[in-house]
Amino acid sequence: MTERVSEIYIGLMSGTSVDGVDAVVADFSAAPLRRVAAAYLPFPTGLRDELIGLQRAGEDEIHRAALAANALMDRCAEAVATVLTRAQLASKTVAAIGLHGQTVRHRPELAYSVQLANPARLAERTGITVVADFRSRDIAAGGQGAPLVPAFHGVMFGGSRAHRVVVNIGGIANLTDLSPDGTVRGFDTGPGNALLDAWCERHLGQPFDRDGAWAAGGKLLPRLLAELESDRYFALAPPKSTGRDYFNLQWVERHLQSAYSAEDVQRTLVALTARTIAAAARAHCSGATEFLVCGGGANNAMLMRELESSLAPRRVASTAAYGVPVTEVEALAFAWLARETLAGRAGNLPAATGASGPRVLGAIYRA
Repeated sequence: MTERVSEIYIGLMSGTSVDGVDAVVADFSAAPLRRVAAAYLPFPTGLRDELIGLQRAGEDEIHRAALAANALMDRCAEAVATVLTRAQLASKTVAAIGLHGQTVRHRPELAYSVQLANPARLAERTGITVVADFRSRDIAAGGQGAPLVPAFHGVMFGGSRAHRVVVNIGGIANLTDLSPDGTVRGFDTGPGNALLDAWCERHLGQPFDRDGAWAAGGKLLPRLLAELESDRYFALAPPKSTGRDYFNLQWVERHLQSAYSAEDVQRTLVALTARTIAAAARAHCSGATEFLVCGGGANNAMLMRELESSLAPRRVASTAAYGVPVTEVEALAFAWLARETLAGRAGNLPAATGASGPRVLGAIYRA
């Protein structure tokens, strides 16, 4: 008798917002998948500060990075235990964990991208096979290693008669163009929540501007917005990707004047995120009529109003309207990527990353 192969996978995602780890259990025995359970564990303040600090050059980086990777894996192991409890599943029922790790440097123009992780430690802590290091093979094949989610977006949200675009607003924002003819393309548009969160934390001491309430009280600064929008990245043709290495508060500060209030700058950064997404859609997703938004930015009411205004008259909805909670899409994507790796199937989309061809992604750490 042939042993039944498990179709249960866990996806773990800690993105460029550096706020915590999302864990999702997915059952692929039903096409395209069934979401079983989810959990979110925020990072302790010390770990979050260290992960953000490691995105800049500093003293004793190798030692600090190794310790941070261990602490990150311990938090991921907690997330796995939590989501398995919610799913009422034992670890032995899980085929694999898809682990993104925490991006601390993304320099595809120099042929590297670093996702902090210790997959062996996670495999030992959980007793589950771990698939990690998804970006390096794509970069070795001439790609940017990002974005990797467009292929999954095609699986989950493609096949419609409507011309859809999936907008993922994490720390960095990216688009996936789902043409009715089956063509799938994607790229990073620029900053998502990263600048908004960092500016809010600096001036309010809070990790994010809930519902965009602080920004909503500010006034748009047209001159600042025009200067920020003139950055060369926005004019680049896809495929392209970016990160905190490029879009950070130092990037914003080069354009600030002393007369600008912090609240007005926050309002302007909301406009920057929304309008650069809309401009990218107009330039590269011609004919799109429907936009599905996911990521933490979908929970920012002010940002969503700005995005709807910028994309009008096109329809804007969240992925939750199609059965996928906005904060779980990327974690589900890495569960799917782990499954593709174990099956020996390519997980990258050369049209999105610029790689010379499809590649099987990731390294496998057997339990």
